[in-house]
Amino acid sequence: MRKIIHCDCDCFYASVEMRDDPNLRGRPIAVGGSSDRRGVISTCNYEARSFGVRSAMPTSQAKKLCPELIVVPGNMKKYREVSAQIREIFLSFTESIEPLSLDEAFLDVTDSPHCNGSATLIAQEIRARVHQALGITISAGVAPNKFLAKIASDWQKPDGLTVIHPDAVEDFVLRLPVKKIHGVGRVTAEKMHRQGIHTCSDLRRFSLLELVEKYGKFGNRLYHLCRGIDDRPVNGDSARKSVSVERTFSEDLKDFDHWQEQMVGLYGRLQERLESLGDRYEISAAIIKVKYADFTQSTQERASRAGRISEFKQLLQQCWDKRSDPIRLLGVGVKLRDLRAELGPEQLPLPFRDRRLSTA
Repeated sequence: MRKIIHCDCDCFYASVEMRDDPNLRGRPIAVGGSSDRRGVISTCNYEARSFGVRSAMPTSQAKKLCPELIVVPGNMKKYREVSAQIREIFLSFTESIEPLSLDEAFLDVTDSPHCNGSATLIAQEIRARVHQALGITISAGVAPNKFLAKIASDWQKPDGLTVIHPDAVEDFVLRLPVKKIHGVGRVTAEKMHRQGIHTCSDLRRFSLLELVEKYGKFGNRLYHLCRGIDDRPVNGDSARKSVSVERTFSEDLKDFDHWQEQMVGLYGRLQERLESLGDRYEISAAIIKVKYADFTQSTQERASRAGRISEFKQLLQQCWDKRSDPIRLLGVGVKLRDLRAELGPEQLPLPFRDRRLSTA
């Protein structure tokens, strides 16, 4: 039986900014871009959320919902430094850590000798030390697996701790709303509700075959999660599956030449990010994303082993041919294959090949 903790900082970027500027406390604030430059909200505090402000919302829309909203520009260098300090606290309890982002991570404390081996006491100690040392709060969930621990950490936000004991898993899962299952978005949840499926108990009426027929590969995962089953280990060496860069423009791009000009600049930034990953990964697909002035979004993707700029130009042309309206955002990215995962324990990598983007 594993002992898993999921730690999730409460509105992380905003919390760091409120810590560093006490005048911001108790006021609705958000971290993001300026409204007069087509900015987007990265995160916001709970005071702002009470007005309906949310992450990924255009700053101009957020200001309409909350005219008193204070928008602070982000400082990723500072956030990374705080994240590294939090990780050091985690490491004092276990080395089995799987970071999901700068502000959240899974910890496997099954074999940790700290706090007499109590995952609950370890979670309490982590939360206390982070607050004392760094001045921000963490919500945590403790459970026998990752699926339940992540749900638990969100159960009493902000600054909460929820523990799901092994003997309480069955009762907890039976009453769990399906919308709480990771991967069940708004559309899927509405589809389930129309079919009379509101809780995990409702899902259990269906066999594995029936769920796969209804939801494809995800049906297999649903079958196990609605029973509280999740055998995934905490993986401290989780691989990247994609890399992308994007830009929101101060003015809409109205013609294809401007689309292409901006894409070339983004392509250069994407290449820099890929170079920083070294030789662990190989490109498997190229992706272009555009967001139109009305906020609808479109993507084009193609299989690719080299990520040539000519391939991105073709994808961009497909976006233009599909809809030649002005765009407010453009993004370029690639999907990745983890070569390290594909090598056996005794297998050596092939002679060096340059896996960076090709400019041919």
